[in-house]
Amino acid sequence: MQRRMKAILLGFALSAMAAQAFAQTPAPETPAPRALAPLQLEGSAAPQPWQRYRDWNQAHWDSYNSLARPNVTPPAGGEIEVKEVTGDAVTGRKLAFDRSRGGGCLACHVMGSSTQEVPGNVGPDLSEIGKAGRSDQWLFNYVFDPRVYNPQSVMPPWGKHGFYNEAEIRDIVAFLKTLKTPATFADPLDNPATRPRPVEDRDFLDPFVNPAADHIDSGSALFKKPGPNGKACSDCHAAPATSFKRWAAEMPKWEPRLNKVLGAEEFIARHAKATMNADYLMQSAANTDLSIYLHSLANGEPIKVDLSLPAAQAAYDRGVKLSQLKIGQFDFSCADCHGQGANKWLRGQWLGEPRGQFDHFPVWRTSRNEIWDIRKRFQWCNVQVRADELPPDAVEYGELELYLRKMNEGLKMAAPNIRH
Repeated sequence: MQRRMKAILLGFALSAMAAQAFAQTPAPETPAPRALAPLQLEGSAAPQPWQRYRDWNQAHWDSYNSLARPNVTPPAGGEIEVKEVTGDAVTGRKLAFDRSRGGGCLACHVMGSSTQEVPGNVGPDLSEIGKAGRSDQWLFNYVFDPRVYNPQSVMPPWGKHGFYNEAEIRDIVAFLKTLKTPATFADPLDNPATRPRPVEDRDFLDPFVNPAADHIDSGSALFKKPGPNGKACSDCHAAPATSFKRWAAEMPKWEPRLNKVLGAEEFIARHAKATMNADYLMQSAANTDLSIYLHSLANGEPIKVDLSLPAAQAAYDRGVKLSQLKIGQFDFSCADCHGQGANKWLRGQWLGEPRGQFDHFPVWRTSRNEIWDIRKRFQWCNVQVRADELPPDAVEYGELELYLRKMNEGLKMAAPNIRH
């Protein structure tokens, strides 16, 4: 009995000692919240007032949707009653093949034995449309405004939106009625069904191959250069190869202080102003050089998008809707070209799907001999579909960028790269 009592008392003593030791052990420190990066919160991060690049189409399209004005484009009207079409087929062929009106029918269609070189295949092959059994009224209305029959058509409303008048559309229909023979191609590269898709395999970090690669060194030098207040990026970021290893792969991000999505280039502009009093506005040479340098530090890192904040998820959801919004005189959405039209040819231009479109920016565009960030790419696409572009720091572009980045999640960064 005495032994049992001693054992019980010893157990109580050990428990008390353990409790006292636990009480004296310091609790693990809760990591302090990471300080928010200083940002210039007032004003625009882009040149003001924003002006379109001088060598771009300078027209404006106020009568049609833009990403910022989604309810402007007139809706489709009713079906136009048409009896027999007796237009001029020769004139119709010229109109169909004329690229000056907005690309011409060959941008999306093969059109029989008279098809010119390098047609596209976003739309169906029309080589035998003349014996498909379509009425003249159906053909006329589909060219005039395909939304009458198919609200989600990726074909522009050629008549409704003023590309062609009714008489010209009658001529085009007359030409379509003559198409009854399959197309043949002397050169296999002219056939969009067999034309090999382009593969970019050049060494994008070789400055002899990619002029944008030279700007990695320019950006690195600028990173160490003092701004107007005497401070440089390197004063706070002494080891950028380490501290920025993941940064570009995790942009854009939701910024609660601005209540918007902040991409890499807008962050650079606002952070440089707040910390160095430097004016590195978006799409300026300095901003582009720093963006290229910082993106290059993340090469090989997988893209990761943070949607953990409800506001970030809501911005992403809005970005999805923006990608589906039909805009401009052409009445195209991002999804029209990179969804329904993905992995097809628009004349000689390959239309890729969203995944694979955003692991390589900033990019050297060989067709323009320029470096473009992703926002300039958005602006160009807007103008190409004859919609008014937005300033590069527009809220809508941030949300669209967030959506596109999410579509590329997991792909490894490879920037600055090369594309046509």
